[in-house]
Amino acid sequence: LSAAPQIRYPDCYGIDMSELRKFIAFQAAIELLKRSGNKACIAEVYRDCIKEASKPLGQQQNQVKRIYQTFSAQQLSHKIAELVYPSTTGWKGELEIFFQTIEHLHQAIPNHRGDWYFTGNYPTPGGVAAVNQAFINYYERKVGRGYR
Repeated sequence: LSAAPQIRYPDCYGIDMSELRKFIAFQAAIELLKRSGNKACIAEVYRDCIKEASKPLGQQQNQVKRIYQTFSAQQLSHKIAELVYPSTTGWKGELEIFFQTIEHLHQAIPNHRGDWYFTGNYPTPGGVAAVNQAFINYYERKVGRGYR
């Protein structure tokens, strides 16, 4: 059980959480896209992130949101449970993953704007550029942060 929503996006404002491939929610979304026959979405988002990177900072939009848009938080949590299930240990128990919802997070701390790594709604143009670059790095299998 997590007291936070699913971390879906990089944080580039002090905490170095910059590699999408390390986020279990991102891994779950990618697996769900592949299994649903929508693998093409991954390549489309990559191409659109490349296009965004050529725009001035203030004009870029977060293209990575599209990776998550067809899945509910519950679907992602179910897939996360499958991904982290300890199948190699012989354990046969049940595993469910629960995360705080974005709506409940906003109710709990209504005047706090720091939700970008859950929602992808970055407060600065640099954050938007960083998330698009993080996806480019993921797609191109580059390791390391997408910002300086």
